[in-house]
Amino acid sequence: MGSGIAHVAAAAGFSVVLVDVGDSLLEKGRATIDRNLEREVSKGKRSPEDKKAALGRLTLATDRARLSEADAVIEAVVESEPVKKELFADLDARLPARTILASNTSSISITRLAAATGRPDRFIGMHFMNPVPVMGLVEIIRGLATSDETAAVVEALARKLGKTPISCNDFPGFVSNRVLMPMINEAIETLHEGVAAREAIDGIMKLGMNHPMGPLELADFIGLDTCLSILRVLHEGFGDPKYRPSPLLVKMVDAGWLGKKTGRGFYEYAAKS
Repeated sequence: MGSGIAHVAAAAGFSVVLVDVGDSLLEKGRATIDRNLEREVSKGKRSPEDKKAALGRLTLATDRARLSEADAVIEAVVESEPVKKELFADLDARLPARTILASNTSSISITRLAAATGRPDRFIGMHFMNPVPVMGLVEIIRGLATSDETAAVVEALARKLGKTPISCNDFPGFVSNRVLMPMINEAIETLHEGVAAREAIDGIMKLGMNHPMGPLELADFIGLDTCLSILRVLHEGFGDPKYRPSPLLVKMVDAGWLGKKTGRGFYEYAAKS
């Protein structure tokens, strides 16, 4: 997600500092951006000169201090509230007061994340859809203290990135995952109970509901650990048993079968060469 956000920002003309915890991860991110920009060139969506210019706007860094001149910082780390809070508290201490902090969280309370900082008025949710260069939506989530000015600036930013911002209120899972994850969870339960095979479940949803991807395949693409984290946020946040994660999902995450990124989830995936 981080490389995808950096991709669309650099392509839109912004100077981008991409920060990660290690050089190898940064180089992997840059290679992904290069590959996806080249795909856009091959499809006629971008010129080779545009690609070169976009890559030229990208700076890689492992030191968060390189963000000191940023007008906005968009976080895209693991879907863990403690990890995000630690990051935002650190960024809040480093960055100038004018900098807007945005989280790409797909389910965690923006109000709680903002409370880890001294700038809750300049804190907001920007939930991009994956893959970021392809998907048009950015879900905009205001926390309790998010200012009107911050919301307006971030909505304008999303449009400059070529996205459509749609606002929703700060409830667990927001809109996208409050609707999507129970569907994925029910598909997993359907498999767990032996109602149908994985291909049949996905095929019925694709052909019968016109979904581009079946729910089990989509779960693999998202990451089963991420799906489990979101369902736990929903279950804890609402206290409703309908959000209880399927035991099969829990078991697969415990086994390290996390989907496409590990080579095995509900389907098997060949290792990248």
